[in-house]
Amino acid sequence: QLVESGGGSVQAGGSLRLSCAASAYTVSARCMGWFRQAPGKERERIAAIVGDGTTYYDDLLKARFTISRDSAKNTLYLQMSNLKPEDTAMYYCAARQCWTSTYQYWGQGTQVTVS
Repeated sequence: QLVESGGGSVQAGGSLRLSCAASAYTVSARCMGWFRQAPGKERERIAAIVGDGTTYYDDLLKARFTISRDSAKNTLYLQMSNLKPEDTAMYYCAARQCWTSTYQYWGQGTQVTVS
């Protein structure tokens, strides 16, 4: 089970940190990612982190977003800075077995609104 938190309303230029608490497995034993979906748009991957800690980012977002994990807290994070109105979306964390490219487990999402 994945549970996101940390979303909310923020003014443009502000920052937020999203959290994704995992149960039933450890975040460091899975490949995990952050996604977002705005109304009327397709879901897009923001960032991913694999078992050895290597991170991957969408080229357009990597300057402002940082993915990380805390194994002790079994939590995945997404630090977002210099937020823009176009970042408004529902944000989801997801997990997969690293031998597959398909994300099998999804959180319920947390809303981020930038005005």
